[in-house]
Amino acid sequence: MPKLAKELSPLEVRNLRHSGKSKWNEVVAVGGVSGLMLQITPNDGRSWLLRTKVGEARREIGLGGFPDVTLAQARERAREAKDQIRRGIDPVEERKALKSALAASQSRGLLFKVAVERCLAAKLDGFKNAKHRDQWRNTLDQYAVPVLGQMQVEQITVQDVLRVLQPIWQSKTETASRLRGRIEAVLSWATVAGHRTGDNPARWAGNLKELLPAPDKVADKENHPAVALDDAPRWMAELRKREGFGARALELLALTAVRSGEVRGARWDEIDLERGLWVIPAERMKMKREHKVPLSPAAVDLLKALPRLEGNPLVFPAARGGQLSDMTLSATMRRMQEAEVSAQRLGFLDPRSKRPAVPHGLRSTFRDWAAERTNYPGEMAEVALAHKISNAVEAAYRRGDMVEKRRRMMRDWADVLGDAKAGGEVVKLA
Repeated sequence: MPKLAKELSPLEVRNLRHSGKSKWNEVVAVGGVSGLMLQITPNDGRSWLLRTKVGEARREIGLGGFPDVTLAQARERAREAKDQIRRGIDPVEERKALKSALAASQSRGLLFKVAVERCLAAKLDGFKNAKHRDQWRNTLDQYAVPVLGQMQVEQITVQDVLRVLQPIWQSKTETASRLRGRIEAVLSWATVAGHRTGDNPARWAGNLKELLPAPDKVADKENHPAVALDDAPRWMAELRKREGFGARALELLALTAVRSGEVRGARWDEIDLERGLWVIPAERMKMKREHKVPLSPAAVDLLKALPRLEGNPLVFPAARGGQLSDMTLSATMRRMQEAEVSAQRLGFLDPRSKRPAVPHGLRSTFRDWAAERTNYPGEMAEVALAHKISNAVEAAYRRGDMVEKRRRMMRDWADVLGDAKAGGEVVKLA
C-alpha cells in the first residue's frame, strides 16, 4: 500500500521554500489527495501539480498557481480530476479540447459594431451619393450600435432587433424602416463572412412583419419640421442678422425652395444674374433632370452681394475648401432656435410636430404658402420644388412662359419673407 503524504496546513504550505541545493524545480507532497504536489522554482515561484495515471500513462496535471489557487482549492481540483479519470475522461485532453473550442468561438465571434464597420467598408464604395453613405452610417451609429454594438452577431435575436426598432417605429417610421433594412444587410454580410448562421433576425417577411405594424399603416412619410407660415417673416429677419456663408446659403435656400445640396453645391457658372435665372444641371438634382430656378430680385441682390473667391467656382465655399456641409446650415438654424429659447420665446417650431424647424422644412413652408394663401396652381409649386409629377404637366410648366409665371410666384414668396435690405454680411475668406 502506497505511503500517504503528511497533510500539510495552509500555513505550512505558505512557508515552503526551494532548498537551493539544485537549479531544478522541486516538488513537495502536501497530502489530502494522493499525488497532489506543490512545485517550487529556484526563484520560489509556486504552482500545483497532480501526479497520477491516466490509463497506462503517467501524467502531471497543472492545477494553477499558488497563492491564486489556495490549498483547499487545489485539493478540490485534484479530486475533480481524479473523478474524471475514473469516468474515463482524460483531464488534459479535455482541457485542450475546451481551449481549442474557445479559440474557435472567439475567431468566429464578431461584435456588431465591428461588423458594421466591415460591412460598410465593403458596401459604401457602391453608393453614388455621399449623403446616402452618411445616412447609412449615421442611422446605424445613432440607433443600432448603442443597443447591439457590444453583442456578438451570432447572438443577436429577433428580440434584440426589436429593442432597436420599437422605440422609433411609431414616431420615426421611415427612419426605422430603413434602419431595419440596414441592420439586415449587416447581419447578412456577417452570415456570408462566416460569423453567424441561421435566419436573419432583421428580416421583414415572415419575421418582423408578424411583430410590427406595416410602415404604411403606422404613419405617413416623415415630414421635416418646418417654420410656421406666420413665423416665416420673423425667421427670415433673424437669419439676415447673421453673418457667414452658412447664413447666406440658408437665405438663398429659403428664397428659392431648393434642396440643401443644390444650394451648397451651387456654382457661379450655373447662375445668370442679368436674366435672374439659375440652371441646376441634371447631375446635381435628385431626380436627375435639369432644374431652372427663376430668381426673385431679393435672391439676385443676395447673390450680387456675395464675395467671389479667386479660383473657386462655388457660390458658398467652405472655409477649408470644398462646399459647405449640410451640418453648417442645420447648425445655423439650431443656433437661431437656441437664441429664441434664451430670450424665453418658443422659437421656430413646426406647427404640427412642435419640433424645431430644420433647413429642409423650409420647402414645406413654401409649399404650404402656395397651397393655402395663393391661387398659384399646385403643379407650378411642385415644379418649383423639383418634385416628380406627371410628364404632361411637367412638360407644360417647363416651357419658357411658365418659368416666368414661376418667377412671379418666387417674387411673391420673397415678399412674404420680407425686405432684404437689412440682410447680414459675409466675412470674406482669406
